[in-house]
Amino acid sequence: MRIAALLIALTVVLGIALGPVSTRAGDVSAAQGVIQAQERAFARDDAAAAYSYAAPAIKEIFPGPDIFMSMVQNGYAPVYRHKSFEFGESKSEGSWIAQRVHIIDANGEAWEALYTVEQQPDGSYKITGCSLLKAGQAV
Repeated sequence: MRIAALLIALTVVLGIALGPVSTRAGDVSAAQGVIQAQERAFARDDAAAAYSYAAPAIKEIFPGPDIFMSMVQNGYAPVYRHKSFEFGESKSEGSWIAQRVHIIDANGEAWEALYTVEQQPDGSYKITGCSLLKAGQAV
């Protein structure tokens, strides 16, 4: 299941990276708000709230809040528990936003997360993927 989520995230990231890029402050702020809300839900161990910020494609792969939370706990420990979580560069194209997040994990190690967020037909933003790379590690 994690491979499928990574493939979705990679597809989104490549689509954003290859197309024309612009940044819209209001959209970026909304996307950051969703990422931050999910991060706070993880900190409270609120699986239902964290899951509510996932896009429909992610919910198809992880069909319930507990399954989703288990995947995050086991595969994205720096996102789940950390000392710091700071937004970096963002880029947008159409309804997609790519947002970098600089993370210091619970052990003091640095990570770079690349979130992808998409505006939904109802106007809300949902997280479509998160790629995690230890800082300084080659891509």
